[in-house]
Amino acid sequence: MIAYRAARNTDPPALVQLWNDAVAGRGAYPLRTPLSLERWVFSKPYYTNDDLVLAVNDETGKPVGFALSGFAPNAEFTGLNAAHGVVCLVAVHPEHRRRGIGRELLTRAEANLRARGATRVTVGATWPNSPYLFGLYGGSNSPGLLASDGDYAPFLAALGYAPAATTLVFQKKLDSPLTIADARFGMLRRRYEAQTLKVSNVAHWWQDCQWGVLEPVELRLFDKLTSMPAARALVWDLEGFAWRWNCPSAGILDVQVRSDLRKLGLGKLLVSHVLRFLQDQFFAAAELQVNAADEAAVGMCRSMGMDEIDRGHAYERPEESSSR
Repeated sequence: MIAYRAARNTDPPALVQLWNDAVAGRGAYPLRTPLSLERWVFSKPYYTNDDLVLAVNDETGKPVGFALSGFAPNAEFTGLNAAHGVVCLVAVHPEHRRRGIGRELLTRAEANLRARGATRVTVGATWPNSPYLFGLYGGSNSPGLLASDGDYAPFLAALGYAPAATTLVFQKKLDSPLTIADARFGMLRRRYEAQTLKVSNVAHWWQDCQWGVLEPVELRLFDKLTSMPAARALVWDLEGFAWRWNCPSAGILDVQVRSDLRKLGLGKLLVSHVLRFLQDQFFAAAELQVNAADEAAVGMCRSMGMDEIDRGHAYERPEESSSR
């Protein structure tokens, strides 16, 4: 028999084994100890054990599945938006699949969110609607549920969910010389200077909740005439994912170009500088995730020879999506 309950403080050691058995795709961080769960889940200031629903085998007492859920941030990124619930992940041990456990876990997670005020529920954590799983699942950022984990689409479709947002996962190999050409680069380099900085603070509370345990490096383009920043990006070491991918890898986060300077090639110049910086640090691959609806960002990645290696989706029931 399978029993369902909220997580307990004694569960993390068993959750490590369950995670490694049930979440084993290319976008999953292989866990070695419960410390990774503490770092990326349990230490969040808004985490409660009710956010983690477990399916437990009565005979062995071991968890065989889980659903992890939370709430999206408010518009100001200063707190939670209790009206928007997010089921970040549902996972079931391979030996216990196709028995209705995943369906029951998702139903209980959704009911828990609605009982706490959610009028909208999405499945799959995508930035910024990603209360949990950054650093554990998805790679360089939170892309939703990855297409490489092929069971999610039919499972969610059977429960009335449809894809509502898509994130493209691009990677660039850095084990050979980079040849990124653009006729605009010569003029831009005369005006803008690249600088590398250590990140000393974050933009807001929500970013601190998600990225506060990182030690990222920030790369910027500065205007030589005004000394004002024109573009910036963060990079971080994807150490745990690199174990899965068998090569030292880095993630590129939060690429931004000042609004009045867009469509001039600065984004491409900045990312090319980031890639060379990572190559000099002996990384063999770099990953960047972009919203599929952002045609400029997608075009930039393709023009730089990045390979689309996966896709992530956030799912929502059509009636809730249309009502918004």
